[in-house]
Amino acid sequence: MKWTKIRIKTVTEAEDIIISELYDIGIEGAQIEDKVPLTALEKEQMFVDILPDMPDDDGVAFLSFYVDEDADKEELLKNVNEVLDGIRDFMDIGEGKVEITETEDIDWVNNWKQYFHQFYIDDILVTPSWEDVKPEDKDRMILHMDPSTAFGTGMHETTQLCIRQLKKFITPETEMLDVGTGSGILAILSLMFGVKHVFGTDLDPCCVEAVKENMERNGIAPEKFQMIIGNIITEKEVQDKVGYEKYDIVVANILAEVLVPLTPIVVNHLKKGGIYITSGIIDDKEETVVNAVKAAGLEVLEVTHQGEWVSVTARK
Repeated sequence: MKWTKIRIKTVTEAEDIIISELYDIGIEGAQIEDKVPLTALEKEQMFVDILPDMPDDDGVAFLSFYVDEDADKEELLKNVNEVLDGIRDFMDIGEGKVEITETEDIDWVNNWKQYFHQFYIDDILVTPSWEDVKPEDKDRMILHMDPSTAFGTGMHETTQLCIRQLKKFITPETEMLDVGTGSGILAILSLMFGVKHVFGTDLDPCCVEAVKENMERNGIAPEKFQMIIGNIITEKEVQDKVGYEKYDIVVANILAEVLVPLTPIVVNHLKKGGIYITSGIIDDKEETVVNAVKAAGLEVLEVTHQGEWVSVTARK
């Protein structure tokens, strides 16, 4: 279907109040465009793969809202301007210019594909299904990866940190547990590196289909991978299905706040001498995770960095 788009030019300080006031009159779902740099906490919470380079912040913001194409445009414009005039009485909203246009049908699920192109992780080519492999890359290890609605393309520094650590420890006899499987990138690459079998867990049911499709794209036999949806930290049933003291490697590319409670649980699933590879750690949380790893009785083997992100590798 087509949509009516309301676009407001304002200033960054006014974003939240405008969104809130428009929400009160039934206009929801704001799309924010500004140049405000992300804080360390925001980067950690977003934890996305595709982060574009940002120009310098100029204080200007654009807020876009989408409503049904049948909405009365004159009435919309009147209502939005009334809200903006009310806000102007107590704060600066900048230009406050409102544009109302009709958009073409929007493919919300697939629009992001314009930002994801093939790239390299060291000697590995990662390519989406909608791009062809160049002749000069035919002899590389090639990972065919479409993240779909599940997290993980390999562009994020934390994923790359995990991949490099996995390559150091994988053998043909390795049994691996992937906590927070997402799109399956770490599991699939580990199987391509020669892992015997991978067991994955995630909280998001969308991951099941995303992983299945990505496994098929890369010619991975279904029996090489098993996955369940559930919380390994809090659900005993999930822990039981995963199994105890049976994994040579556990990898968890999540967030520091999750790694802290996860680590003492993971110890129970690792074999003696097993390797624990973590990432998703913003640099100012490095000490927190290292301390959690040591408190769980694990020996820290290596701490590696890329950009603002950290990976901690330990052994049971």
